[in-house]
Amino acid sequence: MDTVIVLLNRDLRVHDHPALAAACERARAVLPLFVLDETVPAGRRRGFLLECLADLRASLRARGGDLFVRHGDVVTETMRLVQETGAEAVFASADVSLLARRRQDRLAHERIAYELFPGVTVVPPGTLTPSGGGDHYRVFTPYWRAWSRHRRRPLLAAPDHVPTPRDLDAGRLPGPARPEPVPGGETAARDRARRWIRHALPGYADGHDDLAGDRTSRLSPYLRFGCLSPLELAHLAAGSEPFVRQLCWRDFHHQVTHAFPRINRDDYRPRGHRWRDDEDALQAWREGMTGLPIVDAGMRQLLAEGWMHNRARLIVASYLVKVLGIDWRAGARHFFEHLLDGDVANNSGNWQWIAGTGNDTRPNRAFNPLRQAQRYDPAGDYVRRHVPELAAVPAAHVHQPWLLGTPPAGYPRPML
Repeated sequence: MDTVIVLLNRDLRVHDHPALAAACERARAVLPLFVLDETVPAGRRRGFLLECLADLRASLRARGGDLFVRHGDVVTETMRLVQETGAEAVFASADVSLLARRRQDRLAHERIAYELFPGVTVVPPGTLTPSGGGDHYRVFTPYWRAWSRHRRRPLLAAPDHVPTPRDLDAGRLPGPARPEPVPGGETAARDRARRWIRHALPGYADGHDDLAGDRTSRLSPYLRFGCLSPLELAHLAAGSEPFVRQLCWRDFHHQVTHAFPRINRDDYRPRGHRWRDDEDALQAWREGMTGLPIVDAGMRQLLAEGWMHNRARLIVASYLVKVLGIDWRAGARHFFEHLLDGDVANNSGNWQWIAGTGNDTRPNRAFNPLRQAQRYDPAGDYVRRHVPELAAVPAAHVHQPWLLGTPPAGYPRPML
């Protein structure tokens, strides 16, 4: 094969990249391509994405290649590059969202050889199906058992050389408007993964729910953009079932989304909910001004960092849908706008799980925010870190400041 375009999306790395590895093995010239489509909302992720692309361009250039950047509709710009270069094929990593599937369908109908590869998940969606019938697993535990037994593909080394034409304009890559709290890109991702696995993974089982301790990996933004191979991470973390189980949850939601691509729009399991329309309550929740400290701490961490502790995500989501009675889609939209790790499968799958419309076998499950706060932030350090109005409130009252009689200045009474 003479020339192959590797169309990139959520696979911004050179290590363990099946599409890129196949192109380098089978083609004389390889064109790694990323198309910035301004019509697709990126929310807060835009700056992080641009850092990821800059790091990827540097890695490709170090291997004699380059990252080609174009602006516009992904399919249109891909086919324009096909015509410009005479490329014979387009290789890409298969994805599961409705937007990704529509792009894949459009490219499949173009007059070009189009090949999809694994790489976004540990086990490709659709690979595992229940023995009793059905195209996907609807419950996590049997999926976890099948996933754990499944024989995985071998890890792939980064290519030594990426043969890219020298006479083709690589395209302009904008710089991020502001730096994010965590640096984007494969270089930062691999460095953080190695350090975290070496120093913190052994204590993950006991500490991952500790809100103030913050002992989670914070690798999710890198997984979201494919700066880390989930398969490689599962390999590196082998032996820590609690952490590997989280990677399996990620795969689980992807295989559900593969079977139900409207997961961000429609109830997976309709329950006949009648949601409240309360814009004031929704806005107070968005701003972290509900008057319930553990909820407000989580929501303010999200706004400040583009990230939220997983335990806090459960608490704030349950509060919105089970206490305030507001549609899970409103919460999912807010998360998707602000989270650096926001993707359709995990964001919508987890919100539906909390709302009782998804894959939870206990659809009426609710997380009592006060009990959760007392269990996972007993000294109130997480709350005081993110809600400065409560910085001077003693631990005995930090989760229930209204018991002081008069709440601290500037802090609202709870919406209970």
